[in-house]
Amino acid sequence: MSKVISISLSPNTQRDDVLLALRLIFSPFKWKKGKEIKELERLFKDKFGFFNVFSFNSGRSSLIAILNAMGIKKDDEIIVQAFTCNAAVNPIISFGAKPVFIDIKDDLNIDENKIKEKITNKTKAIMIQHTFGYPGNVDEIRKICEENNLYLIEDCAHSLGAKYKEKYCGTFGDASFFSFGRDKVVSSVYGGMVVINNSNLIHKTLSFKESIDYPSSFWTLQQLMHPVLMNCIVLPLYNLIIGKALLALFVNLGILSKAVTKDENKGILPEYFPQKMPNALAALALNQIKKIDTMNRHRKEIVQIYRQELKKKGIQVVFEESNDINPVYLKFPIIVNNQEKVVKRMKDNNIYLNDGWLDSPIVPPKTLLEKVCYNTGSCLKAEDIAKKIVSLPTHVNISKKDAEKIIKLL
Repeated sequence: MSKVISISLSPNTQRDDVLLALRLIFSPFKWKKGKEIKELERLFKDKFGFFNVFSFNSGRSSLIAILNAMGIKKDDEIIVQAFTCNAAVNPIISFGAKPVFIDIKDDLNIDENKIKEKITNKTKAIMIQHTFGYPGNVDEIRKICEENNLYLIEDCAHSLGAKYKEKYCGTFGDASFFSFGRDKVVSSVYGGMVVINNSNLIHKTLSFKESIDYPSSFWTLQQLMHPVLMNCIVLPLYNLIIGKALLALFVNLGILSKAVTKDENKGILPEYFPQKMPNALAALALNQIKKIDTMNRHRKEIVQIYRQELKKKGIQVVFEESNDINPVYLKFPIIVNNQEKVVKRMKDNNIYLNDGWLDSPIVPPKTLLEKVCYNTGSCLKAEDIAKKIVSLPTHVNISKKDAEKIIKLL
């Protein structure tokens, strides 16, 4: 039976992560409160040079905390990029505010040259997304914010450890948020962190965190089951019908959680956002952050294989090397003219590249665009790229041999 290669099915999880999750399942007294929460926040500050950090149970909750601290209210406008996830948009909508979408550049990040024309007297903030760990043009966007008295929010869900001009992503905005989702740079299945750089927002963020509760024990157990069931049962059998059937069964029975719910595709946040970071998930995130340098070095080694070989074959890569930018390469996107055929060809060889970032300018593809305030035809480049992009895996469980196999199939 050949190895299953996936870009999104708990890709970062290693043996020590699975064993830790298993131990935590049988230690329910550690699920909600515990020392790991503070340890995670302290390590996060010390390792990346952040000053004020606050943990939450997801990137969504983290963004909600930021918007609350900024006083966002009904009919306010937040500028965001197209080619983004509804998880970055729905928190804005939950305040009654409006996301205003800007088209992207070739590097999949917001086109700063198109921002000014969308600024109105209702605009309160610009959110820059460092897509797939490749930093956007922070300097120019921060300048626009300063000229127009707007907040700058950094969406660092993809970019933990990435640098722009020798400074970590997350240090430029008034506030930044990170995600520890199941397919992010580090994973605790769910989880997130807020970084506050504007002193006026610190107390409000702290007060907000103190006002919300921890997730239920059942919700926490769902997340702890994820690395165990995925790595011990689902993935080993995934290239057989039974593996996919078991995954569907676990989700339908509520044993495992969904990455994005059906309601979120309709612009509605689940009830478990916003909440605090539970101690058990903090322990998982803490274990992964201790390994982040090794994991990010591995990503770059895999990317070098892709970059060299794909250029020889004339396949268009998205991310170019730059002296000012030090990416983490959450994924390595390429542009093809036969997206559906490429994804199917890979799937036939047990390589699953459908990560949800396909077909639509707001992902997952089942997102109802009108429900998230997106007007079809408003961001043509994002819509075009969504039909041509395929992202290659870079995570720690991809070997050089795996990368060479993917290139050969391409």
